[in-house]
Amino acid sequence: MDDLLPDLCDVYPDDVQWLPMQWQSYGATKIFSGEIVTLRCYHDNSYVKKWVNEPGNGRVLFVDGSGATQRALLGDMLAEKALENGWAGIVINGVIRDAGAIGKMAIGVMALGTCPIKTEKRDKGEEQIALRVHEIAVSPGNYLYADLNGVVISQTALDLSAL
Repeated sequence: MDDLLPDLCDVYPDDVQWLPMQWQSYGATKIFSGEIVTLRCYHDNSYVKKWVNEPGNGRVLFVDGSGATQRALLGDMLAEKALENGWAGIVINGVIRDAGAIGKMAIGVMALGTCPIKTEKRDKGEEQIALRVHEIAVSPGNYLYADLNGVVISQTALDLSAL
């Protein structure tokens, strides 16, 4: 399957919400999904580091960096940790770095773009909170589905065998 979201949106039109942003895919895994863990941080990826070191169990880390492009919230070392710990993917409402290395990793990574500059480490942010991104609710325990067509959110897990 090359495309998940068009079929998902056709079969579950009332159950999914598209995040209307121009996501770029960076990981080698182009289609991914899972239960959401949420973070909010700005120019500080301390909480990203904390969470990728936890067992992912096939979940997706959704990081709201407020769309900021001045500091990368994810780099190759943290992406590698996420992969080792069983995360299905990471979605960054912001930017990443080490795009070449991340592109070789078997993990889903979506972001708005890239920036070579690392973040500050101030241990600031919020975790497992309800977010609002482009007027779409993104909450812990929701489910995220991503492919090259973008990102959609569902309040419940969807039956992909129905596609």
